[in-house]
Amino acid sequence: MPVSPPAASLLPGQREPVDERRWADLVKGLTLAEKVRLLTGATLWTLAEEPRLGLHPVVTSDGPQGVRGTGDVPGETGLLAPAPSATAATWDPALARRLGRLFAAEARRKNVDVVLAPLVNLQRTPVAGRHFECLSEDPLLSGVLGAALVQGIQEAGVAACLKHFVANDSETDRTRYRARIDPRTLREVYLAPFERIVAEAGPWSVMGAYSGLDDGTESAPVLEHRRILQGVLKDEWGFDGAVISDWAATQTTAPAANAGLDLVMPGPDGPWGAALVDAVERGEVDEAVIDDKILRLMRLAARVGKLTRPWAPGEQAPPPPPATTEPPPAGETDFTALREVLTRGTVLLRNERDLLPLDAARLGSVALIGPNAVEPYLQGGGSAYVPAVRTVGYAEGLRAALPDTVTLSVHRGGSSRRHAPFIDPARLTGLRAAFLAPDGTRVGEEIRATGNWGFFPVPDGVRDVVLTGRITLAEPGTHTLEFGCAGRFTVALDRNVVHSGEDDRGVDLILDSSHNHPTTHRHTVRVGTTPRELYLRIDLRVVDGEGYGRFVTAHVRHAPPGPTAEDEIAEAVRAARAADVAVVVIGTNEEIESEGWDRPDLELGDRQHRLVRAVAAANPRTVVVVNAGAPVLLPWADQVPALLWHWLPGQEAGHALADVVLGHAEPSGRLPWTLPARAEDVPVPHAIPVDGVIDYREGLHTGHRAYDSAGIEPAFPFGHGLGWTTWSYARAEAPEPSVPVPPSCPAGGDGPRVTVTLANTGPRAGREIVQVYLEPPAADGDPVRVLAGFAVTDVAAGETATVTVTVPWRSFHTWDEAAGRWRPRTGRHRLRIGRSSGDLRLSVDLDILPGTTGTGHTPRPVA
Repeated sequence: MPVSPPAASLLPGQREPVDERRWADLVKGLTLAEKVRLLTGATLWTLAEEPRLGLHPVVTSDGPQGVRGTGDVPGETGLLAPAPSATAATWDPALARRLGRLFAAEARRKNVDVVLAPLVNLQRTPVAGRHFECLSEDPLLSGVLGAALVQGIQEAGVAACLKHFVANDSETDRTRYRARIDPRTLREVYLAPFERIVAEAGPWSVMGAYSGLDDGTESAPVLEHRRILQGVLKDEWGFDGAVISDWAATQTTAPAANAGLDLVMPGPDGPWGAALVDAVERGEVDEAVIDDKILRLMRLAARVGKLTRPWAPGEQAPPPPPATTEPPPAGETDFTALREVLTRGTVLLRNERDLLPLDAARLGSVALIGPNAVEPYLQGGGSAYVPAVRTVGYAEGLRAALPDTVTLSVHRGGSSRRHAPFIDPARLTGLRAAFLAPDGTRVGEEIRATGNWGFFPVPDGVRDVVLTGRITLAEPGTHTLEFGCAGRFTVALDRNVVHSGEDDRGVDLILDSSHNHPTTHRHTVRVGTTPRELYLRIDLRVVDGEGYGRFVTAHVRHAPPGPTAEDEIAEAVRAARAADVAVVVIGTNEEIESEGWDRPDLELGDRQHRLVRAVAAANPRTVVVVNAGAPVLLPWADQVPALLWHWLPGQEAGHALADVVLGHAEPSGRLPWTLPARAEDVPVPHAIPVDGVIDYREGLHTGHRAYDSAGIEPAFPFGHGLGWTTWSYARAEAPEPSVPVPPSCPAGGDGPRVTVTLANTGPRAGREIVQVYLEPPAADGDPVRVLAGFAVTDVAAGETATVTVTVPWRSFHTWDEAAGRWRPRTGRHRLRIGRSSGDLRLSVDLDILPGTTGTGHTPRPVA
């Protein structure tokens, strides 16, 4: 049902009360076609304006590793934060809220009103392509930190767009698959972080997912799933903001409009427009539904300061209200904030013989080794990508932090890449693109000496693009040429076709990221003493990306003869043996972790494993740093003295790593997901649809819950992290041993409190994250335990602290599928307290009694 406009009220983000009844009167003054025009974006990133409503253009931009902007400013850069999984590793909502404020300031600098973040889908499988972009495998941790990020963003009058609602947890066939989830699992696991954030932070917009949902009562694309969008999100939870489609995700007119979608993006084209006008006139969509969507968009505009008094056509528009504060240009203060997020999110997994932190005064030489030491992977691929205002590599950061008397040498130790690098432009001669009309007439051309013609924009009226040029291979030996193209194409060398494709999926090539991750073909060329020149021709059919434009993609890559991986590993071993300490940085890259595709496995590749083992054998003072956002298998983890997880670190990578290894900052992070020891231990090893369906058959047993229930020991458990000190847990107490539970309970809110007394027993001050896990009365199919609360505390060396952890009432409820409501679970519950899901040191029993009144929660006022 549409939401009726309330009386005069103060909207979050507004300084003056507004009267939405007046808005409704203004909407009635528009024709149906004028109303519908507002429900599709005006451009790729901007919403339509309407002077008669006082509606100025609202501008969106991608997150959540920063704010990319809209591309209107050539060469625009921005702050590049650590990946969201690194933020989650801090387990600190106060820090996440500060990061949200930083994102809001960056948005205001770029004239952006809506940041498409945070992403709170769960890390259901570790091979998910956007795993790094999610916060956690756990619904509580994702919900708490997601709410903090939303609060931080919206405090400055910038809208957060919570995404992707719901169960869009993997990338394989993401625009087509349907997630089959039983109602209880859907409520208790996958809807849980969204519900908590709506209740506690009140996001001003929510993004509907590409994928579909089968919850046992309705099976449909999420954007057409009336029960979930209108029924749960809007009616049950009271969400009063705008539901925005993921870009190019809307496929229907009346079904999507009636399901609760408010805005189709991008524009100006799409499945609504005239088709939606016709649907209303035929009675398929009630015009009141259209009016409600516009009121929601006006509410969004008002909250971000883009709604003023109406103005007449031809009249100069009144300026939108100025932001409460004008953020200063990004600078060192922001860089320091990003550095803090990364150091506090860095996880010290292992530290034998207290190798870390290093004492710089006792060092004479450091060997920095590894493919990611030379070429760090700072951010994941896809829509989260932000051109960084600056980047600090690992060599740069260590060199700046080490005394001048310390020698720093850098050695790659072999390539970790699956693809050859883009060809050196010096090897290309006369490479040009000819633009051809449908009749084959040449209508233009462009010359660019590059092998990267990825997502290359093409003017209207062009059907085909032909790339021609010559490749010169001079060095004796075996050269590898690698070609990757998207769509319909042929690649010929010396007029012999070596690669071809016939993919006519149009916009799906973009949505599946085939344009920047095309299937490649390798072709070897043997060169003797005389250089060889090859004639290259690539024929490309233009891909129509709808709102994303028209484009072609062609990659030309080349690997010349050179040192073998064995040669580079041998060089790295010699350097490690001669150094006081070896720092080995391994990890993933843009070929592996990205939106658009899932990983086939968790392997780093044999070359990186051989490098680590060889260096660790050569130098007993070896520190291994993993530069990856998602889990990878580390079969040698118990064989290296020191092991750090450094995530996809963002722009301050080198400075933050130096801070940690030299002891200037404590790596106080805790794993927000479980690191498996073996591939066969992974509860959900892939997310490949079968007949278009991904069956969430594991039910409630996600992440650490699955390991605990199956009794499987991971390499490192959920919540694990060491830091610079040691901790003793003395006692845990609950105020009352018996507690009546409210019969109904919205998400969030207070519950029983547990007081934990602990002591810092080490030589340095430290930050501890006290974790509380709930073990309910045993029931068939239920997890052994679930995360139920946590708290962060800083304690000086030798000092004792008392920490209070609140367990939400919702933790004591379960979803009753038959009744369609939350039902309290009574009986003896045990709270387990400790440092991780695998290190639980204390316990408190609570008898949960039937309650008769109250909800245990004060709902957030809904404007």
